[in-house]
Order: sequence, then C-alpha cells, then structure tokens
Amino acid sequence: MPEVTVGLVSGYLAVPAGSPGPWPGVVVIHEIFGLNRDIRAHADHLASLGYLAVAPDLYGGKSWVRCVRSAISQLHAGTGPAFDALDQSRRWLGAREDCTGQAGVIGFCLGGGFALLCAPRGGYSAASVNYGEVPADAERVLAGSCPIVASYGAKDPMGVGPPQRLAEALTTLAVPHDVEVYPGAGHSFMSPKPALLGPLVRLMRVEYQPFAAEDAWRRISAFFGEHLREAPSDNAPSDNAPSDGGPA
Repeated sequence: MPEVTVGLVSGYLAVPAGSPGPWPGVVVIHEIFGLNRDIRAHADHLASLGYLAVAPDLYGGKSWVRCVRSAISQLHAGTGPAFDALDQSRRWLGAREDCTGQAGVIGFCLGGGFALLCAPRGGYSAASVNYGEVPADAERVLAGSCPIVASYGAKDPMGVGPPQRLAEALTTLAVPHDVEVYPGAGHSFMSPKPALLGPLVRLMRVEYQPFAAEDAWRRISAFFGEHLREAPSDNAPSDNAPSDGGPA
C-alpha cells in the first residue's frame, strides 16, 4: 500500500517497478499546500527513475493554517518536530531491505527550504531544492552540506537574490552544486495548480512551466545519478540527528 506510517506521521511511499532493488531512498518534502496530489506525483516520478521515495505528511492531518504557521516557524528556527519527522523518514527508508542505505532529499516551495536545511544535517548523499527560502547567512548554515541541485524561477516574487546567494555560498564552501534560474518561470513552476487557485496563481506568479519543469527534472536525475545512486559507502546515513518527534 502506498500510504504508510513513518514514526509518528503518515506518508506516501512510491516503490520502483520492474526491478527487484534495492534502491537508493529519497525523502520528498511537500510544499505549503501539504501532502497533495502534486507531491504524490513527484514521489511517483522519482520511483520511475529508480528511487524508493517517501513523502511524510508534516501537517499530520491537523489544521492547515495552524500547521503552515508552525512549519514556517520551525523552518526559520532550523529545528522542531518537522525536522524530527524528516529524520525519522530518512532512517525508516534506510532500514528497509529494499533500500541501499543511501538517502537523498528533495523539497518544493516550503519543502525546498526544509530540504536545503536538511542538506548539512548529515545522512544525505544529495539534496534537491526547488524554490523556497535561502538563509541570509547561507554560508554559515550550509557548512558541511551534501551536494545540492537547486532550481528557481526568475519571475518568483522572492527575486533572484536567494539562488545567487545559495550559489555563492556553495562555491565558497566547495560543495558540489548545480543552481539554475529559469528566466520564464515563477514560483512553484514544477507543479500544476487547480483552477480554483487562480487568484493566488496570478498574485504569486505561480504557474506550471513545462519546459522549465522538464529541464529541472533532467538535472535532478543526472545529479542524483552521480551523487546518490553512485554514492560511496562512507556516505551512509548517520544517526547524529534527533530520532523523536511528531508532526508540525
């Protein structure tokens, strides 16, 4: 069954088809709208690329507004139950017999910010950041980070400052990276949005951009193939992060 329980939260599991495994694992972090159809589709796409993907529900079925506020607060603090749930998800994947023990992380929007902060926490061989916040002190925060592939839209209301700051910090830290800003794309350009979100789409410049989305996935696939699928055994997940915690 694709719906699973990971620690104290529920989640969605996508398993590659057509091969016996084991496969590298990827923790998929949802956007501000929660564990929705788009995020499940992203997990399914990762499974089609040969990765065992789990998307934990960081809201835990609670009030959406309250959980959004809590998640944003935890993101800014760099700690909290959401990070604990992500750590649990990584360990849960690594303990499965059909996982190689290598783990990657990918996030979108709000999840992109979380994925970026997970990169230096230990236990990940690669991280994919798709839009989302970049800390003002990125060089300090990202010290010791795993390799990062990141995608942003030039028309994102946040501007091009965050991806530029990210690329500069990773260059200074000598962290392998691939940071791309797509000229014609805005925020959340990799996920189609329902028609009922039309006003938000116009306000936030949130619009699915097929070309940018396809190219971003091409880069993610190549980057994960190099740093996650072919990761050396000494990059195996560590246990230096907290193991207890619940949903946001």
